[in-house]
Amino acid sequence: ASEGKDGASAAENTPPQVPGERSSVFYSAGQFFFEYLVVVSLKKTPDGHYEPKITYQFPKRENLLKGQKEEEERLLQAIPLFCFPDGNNWAPITEFTSETFSFVLTNVDGSRKIGYCRRLLPSGRGVRLPEVFCIISCLGCFGLFSKILDEVEKRRQISMAVIYPFMQGLRESPFPAPGKTVTIKSFIPESGTELIELTRPVDAHLEHVEFQALLQRLSPHLILHIFASAMLERRLIFLAEELSVLSQCIHAVAALLYPFTWAHTYIPVVPECLLDTVCCPTPFMVGIQMRHLERVLEQPMEEALIVDLCEGKIIRAVGDEEEILPGKLQNEMLISLNRHNNNNNVHTSEQVNALVSEAFVHFFVRLVGHYASYIKWGRSGSGSFQERAFCKAIASKSCRRFVKKFVKTNMFSLFIEEAEKSRIPQEGNG
Repeated sequence: ASEGKDGASAAENTPPQVPGERSSVFYSAGQFFFEYLVVVSLKKTPDGHYEPKITYQFPKRENLLKGQKEEEERLLQAIPLFCFPDGNNWAPITEFTSETFSFVLTNVDGSRKIGYCRRLLPSGRGVRLPEVFCIISCLGCFGLFSKILDEVEKRRQISMAVIYPFMQGLRESPFPAPGKTVTIKSFIPESGTELIELTRPVDAHLEHVEFQALLQRLSPHLILHIFASAMLERRLIFLAEELSVLSQCIHAVAALLYPFTWAHTYIPVVPECLLDTVCCPTPFMVGIQMRHLERVLEQPMEEALIVDLCEGKIIRAVGDEEEILPGKLQNEMLISLNRHNNNNNVHTSEQVNALVSEAFVHFFVRLVGHYASYIKWGRSGSGSFQERAFCKAIASKSCRRFVKKFVKTNMFSLFIEEAEKSRIPQEGNG
């Protein structure tokens, strides 16, 4: 099962990074909020185009071992592409609405780093070019990092020098446990000392997610077609012009699969120069700007679903999407999603997240929730999953037919591999 995963993660963004480095003392998750803050600016090349370049990096890291140095170089080389995925389509401007988006870089060992980006126009007079503030972290927590980027943007309007002490304070703070808050003291010239409270959401798997973004653009019916295609690990392409729409919607689709994880190529916003390498024969979930639609449609692709997020429609489909999920469960989920989509119910983003997530988790529980009873434990404590007996135990014919396909996916294999390692006594199953 891991073969496709490693190949895919290397393809996910070129260049791949060095495996095994994340266990080093610098990178242990939970130790730091973030690994780097970089500023990416557009610099004019001799041929008159603009090229994204890193113009600021914090912290500058000294005394790195050879492997760490190489990893850092590869990371810093990849970042500008993902901060300006729209490449050369820039000219100096006077007005620009700042936008927030994110990207994911996958190490060869499958671990992921997330780039949280805020693209803004520096304050000033006359025409100027936008720049991107990008925070690299192994922690998935979109809301929290959006708030940090708000603080960075506020300081940028005063001066770059004011950003440094704030980020230093953040780097010295421990990352809070779920539901907990950390308070950062920060001094701003002429406003005095501010206390900034950063709270981490209670529910970890929804930290990076806005299901509302998906519900606003697609009908529940289409969302289920996308979900079904993702469960069978097909190729999924999402099109929109705004980077923030692409990144929000793709994170939301990936989150629908919880407690399973998309284990293949996953690029919320594909840089223009990587367009041709993306459409590979392995499964992928990618976001592409609408202006590249023609290039996308020219690519030879089997089993692909192409979704237009601007118009809320599917441009290309395999044709069997309506029949993939078991009918009865699909109808239950439709009723549930339509209920949340009803305008009479005004929900906060957190409520929508909880309600939508609950409907999809319930689907998985009904379908494969009996998996734990089919892990046979050896004396040494290692488990082995009894796949045939597990499928046979499903009474409904349509459910059994679907599960027989689902158990062959990478995401199911990886989930079961983890379950076989961690023996947790099941209630009533001594």
